[in-house]
Amino acid sequence: MAGPLSGYRIIEIAGIGPGPFCAMLFADMGAEVIRVERAQAVRPGAGGKNFDISVRSRKNIAIDLKNPEGVETLLKLVEKADALIEGFRPGVMERLGVGPEDCADRKSTRLN
Repeated sequence: MAGPLSGYRIIEIAGIGPGPFCAMLFADMGAEVIRVERAQAVRPGAGGKNFDISVRSRKNIAIDLKNPEGVETLLKLVEKADALIEGFRPGVMERLGVGPEDCADRKSTRLN
């Protein structure tokens, strides 16, 4: 769907609260939103018993962020993204190895 945010790529780390709602609005306005779920929490496809309409218009992938390979996968996604949305408590993303500094370092090495 074309919209004012077409051409933007946003990574959403699945959570609760305003993050998923914000990602839904970005997707509705045309951004490509990639939702990163915990490996054990991937939802079934459309029509499944637990389908959540609020995850519409988004790609949904599973990454284990407690595994170094999962962290590397997320950082590779961040390299090509325009924004990252997460709603964890302060310090959680840093503890996982994908905090603001880690993402900015990865993004800046790609630009140089």
